[in-house]
Amino acid sequence: MPVRADDLSETADSSPTADPSPPPGLVTVGRFDQGPGYRVNRPGGSDSWLFTWTTGGGGLLCQGAAEAAAEAGDLVVLGPGVPHRYALRPGAERWAFWWAHCQARTSWAGWLRPYEIGDRLYALTVTHAGVRDRVGAAFGRMLADARWTGEGVPPGGDAPRAGEVAVAHGTAARELALCSLEEVVLLAAAGSEGPGRSGADPRIRRAEGLIAADPGAPHTVRSLAARVSLSPSRFAHLFTQQLGRSPMRALLDARLLHAARLLEASELPVERVAAASGFSSPFHFSRVFRRRYGVPPGAYRKGLREREGG
Repeated sequence: MPVRADDLSETADSSPTADPSPPPGLVTVGRFDQGPGYRVNRPGGSDSWLFTWTTGGGGLLCQGAAEAAAEAGDLVVLGPGVPHRYALRPGAERWAFWWAHCQARTSWAGWLRPYEIGDRLYALTVTHAGVRDRVGAAFGRMLADARWTGEGVPPGGDAPRAGEVAVAHGTAARELALCSLEEVVLLAAAGSEGPGRSGADPRIRRAEGLIAADPGAPHTVRSLAARVSLSPSRFAHLFTQQLGRSPMRALLDARLLHAARLLEASELPVERVAAASGFSSPFHFSRVFRRRYGVPPGAYRKGLREREGG
């Protein structure tokens, strides 16, 4: 999906003023079907994350020095704080896509990291039709839930019309919308052929899936290799060569991500979080967690609560 975008700079940068983006504290979602002439230019970037899911036609997104073309089945994510611009892909007649601006949950960064092209631009391609359908349905629920006032039953996910936009103002609407977007990120990350993954050996992809499905299990190089019918040495070599990190590094990353999610979503004591995430020693868990996230587990949870309360 990474491409050259020499043609885009002549169109997207032609606007004399920067296009605004939604305030960072809001969750905003919409569905567009744009024709020739559509372009957005933000020389200062955005204070929020932008998620785009293309359903038809094609777009071209640039952030910093990174560029990605988007076709049906592509999730392209732009992190905050980097100059970006996007428009119809040269030669495309239209660009139909879902989009969402929000503050990403902390755990999403780890799920997206393997698909970074550069400058906080992440590109994921979902090939399985069933997964694409679920992603589209999740965006539909996100649009419906963003409109909920907190009274009665949340609105149904009727077929959205192009041009619809919703802003989640209430706490319940915002959290429901973020849950749907989290489903999008999980589905896309699990089923994507992102950079460096499309040519991976199916056995290595299966081992990666085993780690992601149950990071707290007592996985070892030997046990994972046995599950995919490879010798330990061959498995470790292929895994590192094709995925860019060793099996045990991937396992540690998955366990820390799982722990962060438990801290965000539960009131489990830190010791229970450590055990549920596969760490036999709470002290070791606290040390590696702080190395990854910059604060100990308890402070990480407290910081999330304070931000949500503010």
